[in-house]
Amino acid sequence: MTLSFLNPVTTQTWTNGRHVVRCVKVIQETWDVRTFCFMAEQPVLFFFKPGQFVTLELDIDGDTVLRSYTISSSPSVPYSFSITVKRLPGGHVSNWLHDRMKEGTELAVHGPVGNFNCIDYPADKVLMLSGGVGITPLMSMARWFFDTNANVNVAFVHSARTPKDIIYHRELEHMASRIPELSLHIICERRDIGEAWSGYRGFLNRAMLQLMAPDYLEREIFCCGPTPYMAAIRQMLGEDGFDMSHYHQESFGATPADIRDEVLELAGLAEAEAEISETTDLRTVEFSATGKSIRVGPTETVHAAAAKLGLHIPKACGMGICGTCRVPLVSGTVRMEHNGGITEEDEADGYILSCCSKPLGDVVVDY
Repeated sequence: MTLSFLNPVTTQTWTNGRHVVRCVKVIQETWDVRTFCFMAEQPVLFFFKPGQFVTLELDIDGDTVLRSYTISSSPSVPYSFSITVKRLPGGHVSNWLHDRMKEGTELAVHGPVGNFNCIDYPADKVLMLSGGVGITPLMSMARWFFDTNANVNVAFVHSARTPKDIIYHRELEHMASRIPELSLHIICERRDIGEAWSGYRGFLNRAMLQLMAPDYLEREIFCCGPTPYMAAIRQMLGEDGFDMSHYHQESFGATPADIRDEVLELAGLAEAEAEISETTDLRTVEFSATGKSIRVGPTETVHAAAAKLGLHIPKACGMGICGTCRVPLVSGTVRMEHNGGITEEDEADGYILSCCSKPLGDVVVDY
């Protein structure tokens, strides 16, 4: 008798690229936050660094839409991965996911990528600071530490709007109850009528942080949340003389112009930024194939320079993942901050990703 059911399963390992997966579970975390769990049709070991993200390739009303989300699960549960998404008023993709993503739905994902992770910055003592749905990459890290019995002392500080907005509340309390190395501290901005809350209230401040983690200046800090939240954290740490080489942050979502102005004001940088923009030398970006050139500032990308000239370099993700905007760099140097969308071989051959490459001087691009 042939025991075919005992034959080993051929299992692939996840590598950066495009993969087709299907939704296998939808979990309602809070009233406006859901977790979507994915697996591959054939077994795949979804190895990644806790804190990294993937980009979903979605077909929304006939249009291909790319959107990046942090992986909220841990690679210690390797045959699936999850993302956690908050429904945003008017959010094109978040509303589609909440309304249309069901068990059995297939889609393509790109990744995993990202420099914000706890593997590349090992430490004995860690402070995790999160606001709102910015908790997702830190939850992946905390789950990894918990599942692997890591000898890491973690102070986990999370800020939510109200008690009903606390994501992963029960799981975090369970983890904190099981291991003394994890101390949990939750702050609620306010409580609604009828809600009971006996914990910290208001906004995270220095006095709270000193109570929660008195040794916070000695810890590796991982921070993720709304941009004003992270700006306030950076400002406070800077005033306290913290070594910012031990501070790591991940931005959450796009930043509207009005919030960006608020952040600059919070950090005391609005005036400085205006002064820098007036005095910084411009760089020439020349596109040799069309004979066009333009002068741009140091914060503008090659792709933005092309757009100003009416040149349309194909682009999909806009964050250095997909590789669609790859062009040859003929001369000059750029600072390219990509997320895995280009190989070392292509870089050696002189290619750059125009969406995430900023000229360090005058450059010539073959386009």
